[in-house]
Amino acid sequence: MGFLATYIMRGRWQAATAVSVLAFFSLFMPPISIVSSAALALVTLRLGAYEGLTVFGISLTGMTALGAMLGSVSFTALYGLVLWLPIWIVAILLRTGRKLALAIESAVVLGGLSIIGFYLYNPQAAQMWQDILKQMAPANVSLDMMQPSVESVAHYMTGIVVAGTVFGWIFALFLARWWQAALYNPGGFRAEYLDLATSPRMALGSIGLVALAAMSSGMVAEVASNLSILVFVLYAFVGTAVAHHILSALKQSRYVIFGFYLTLFLIPHLLIPVALVGVCDAWWKLRDKFVAK
Repeated sequence: MGFLATYIMRGRWQAATAVSVLAFFSLFMPPISIVSSAALALVTLRLGAYEGLTVFGISLTGMTALGAMLGSVSFTALYGLVLWLPIWIVAILLRTGRKLALAIESAVVLGGLSIIGFYLYNPQAAQMWQDILKQMAPANVSLDMMQPSVESVAHYMTGIVVAGTVFGWIFALFLARWWQAALYNPGGFRAEYLDLATSPRMALGSIGLVALAAMSSGMVAEVASNLSILVFVLYAFVGTAVAHHILSALKQSRYVIFGFYLTLFLIPHLLIPVALVGVCDAWWKLRDKFVAK
């Protein structure tokens, strides 16, 4: 994908074209939205907030024009705004703070504020998700049989949806940072990623949030549980970076690391212990201990 990064950095019009066209195609193939966000993040990381905002504005105008072809101008404009505004903010934080962990934590905080804001706007979020999940149920499945599962999952759907969104932001930021390193600082992203870690204060706050979800009840427990899902995304990334760093010191590390990521893809439940590794690393600095041995 290096050719795309080179094209994006040729000028603001090339960048805006890539950002808006990729976003338009993501309406039909959602994963492409990550590449669109990464394109905007690359411009912001390399050229600054103003140039990123300029590309943002041109892209939003282009997205609105493309939306006119589908007869849904307001929807496409809102889609572009929601897609690009968070990644633009996070990219600015990474450019100014120069710490990948800070940018990721900021993305999680933005997601957390979204969850809290959503519950303030609609305290009956679980009921709303129940109605949506019932409408999505296959026609040949009895709603009575699905009811217990739907009621259970509905309480966590806000956190699941926001966590998926934040995952997309972080992945887009990683892609943009990788592009930037490939063009201007070869090997820079690898070193930055392998050193990814959070502060003990952040880890302690995350543990406290999980404890609050487990010990409380009612609306407090529901909101805390949804926020805990979001925190899981953060430490899944950190734990993965820790494991990658440790495995890179082994013989035949290339094949071992490939097997590690393949296993996570095939067995997503393994992300739970990986996230625990990320939490523990805040205090124990596991990379230093294991690599030294």
